[in-house]
Amino acid sequence: MKLIIQIPCYNEAQTLTVALDALPRSIEGIDKIEYLIINDGSRDATVQVARDWGVTYIVNFKQNKGLAKGFMAGIDACLRNGADLIVNTDADNQYCGEDIQKLVTPILRGEADIVIGERPIDAIDHFSPLKKKLQHFGSYIVRRASRTEVADAPSGFRAYSREAALSLNVINNYTYTLETIVQAGNSRVPIRSVPVRTNPELRQSRLMSSMLGYVKRSIVTILRSFMMYNPLKFFGVIGGVLFGAGVLLGIRFLVYLIATGSGAGHIQSLILMSVLLLMGVLTWVVGMLADITAANRKILEDIQVRVRKLDYNEDLAARGAPRK
Repeated sequence: MKLIIQIPCYNEAQTLTVALDALPRSIEGIDKIEYLIINDGSRDATVQVARDWGVTYIVNFKQNKGLAKGFMAGIDACLRNGADLIVNTDADNQYCGEDIQKLVTPILRGEADIVIGERPIDAIDHFSPLKKKLQHFGSYIVRRASRTEVADAPSGFRAYSREAALSLNVINNYTYTLETIVQAGNSRVPIRSVPVRTNPELRQSRLMSSMLGYVKRSIVTILRSFMMYNPLKFFGVIGGVLFGAGVLLGIRFLVYLIATGSGAGHIQSLILMSVLLLMGVLTWVVGMLADITAANRKILEDIQVRVRKLDYNEDLAARGAPRK
């Protein structure tokens, strides 16, 4: 059983050694632990620090591509190098390295394929009261969208089995944390949360440059993910609201018509009713077409998993490693 711990990095020379030193060297049930960093276009000595420390693998981007791209590049490299388990953590030592044991245990026991570290949000001193509320609210929305019980959706401290990692897809360029939960939940991948500890802040978050920007991007990511994996429900609700509003206006027009014997003065309501009813029906049609597209996407994802397995197995065979 081989575990690879990956760390996305962008100008992390000052904190990377601290994070690497905190990682476990051995874990019960794991035969081999290796370490990988994704250098996301760093302009400092991040790569040199990693090499000096003895990181096993380094994935290099010539320019910054963002956390989501870096995460997926790391997953690809881990799978190509024969990882049975993959743990993702941060280069700023936000998470306690010793808790990686907690992350991998449910997977080793066969209880889950994805395990997400649940931070003690309310006890983190450098989180403002507003940020704490937004973290809780965002996690609630993701739970509803993904039909999971993930307590801390934005947490980047998580473990994946090889099978779960093979099926991962990230479309947005901002962050992988929310989209992968919605995807896994709707694909019925077993997900668990485990409580983990956090360390004092070494630097400010680069993902959240401003609260408003973070909220906007998170909302777009959640809506887009939900629309991708539940299109019929998404467009069905919108179409239902539009159609219902049209029906109410129609009833209102009929009430005036019966009460006064004339619909004069309310023709605008009749026109608006027609427009809303038509929009509702068209939205339902869009939903049905999107649902058909989603069904095709699921078939393509199954094909993608098979192709990935063949591709990674060929890489392992070429290096003389056992196939997975």
